[in-house]
Amino acid sequence: MTIRYICPYCGTEYAKLNDSFVGEVSLGLASLTDDERKHIISYETNGDVIAKVTCQYCSEAIYRNPELIHPLQ
Repeated sequence: MTIRYICPYCGTEYAKLNDSFVGEVSLGLASLTDDERKHIISYETNGDVIAKVTCQYCSEAIYRNPELIHPLQ
């Protein structure tokens, strides 16, 4: 199983864990609520786990400019 961390804002894959011994429990993903899991975790057909977590760059940009989360349309 591979766990990939992808930023939901910029789409950058910034971490990838290929170790089959690393699971959702050891990474703390099992402690998410059902609603959090729906928004953060997804599964690919090959069994990979995708964790949508904001990268450092986007996190800093949102902190400085909170309107980036919900920009005007």
